[in-house]
Amino acid sequence: MTMAEDAGFETGARGVMDYPEHERTYGRFLWLVKYGTIGVVSILIGMLMGLIVGAGVITSVLSALVFGGVASFLMASGDQKSMKH
Repeated sequence: MTMAEDAGFETGARGVMDYPEHERTYGRFLWLVKYGTIGVVSILIGMLMGLIVGAGVITSVLSALVFGGVASFLMASGDQKSMKH
């Protein structure tokens, strides 16, 4: 008998899925994608303002912070609506 023949479990059996944990993990994944994207775009806007437009360091940092704050506010207000099925 080889290891492949003795798997230690029944291959045709269905497993039990923990749906609340699955939904919690999916919600955390969506949070990470949303706010990670906001963070990356905020950095890119700051770089745009500072390096290409030539607006200076203070203006580039402020523009990145303002965009991040506004986008976070808009995304947070949409969370309550989008998670209801």
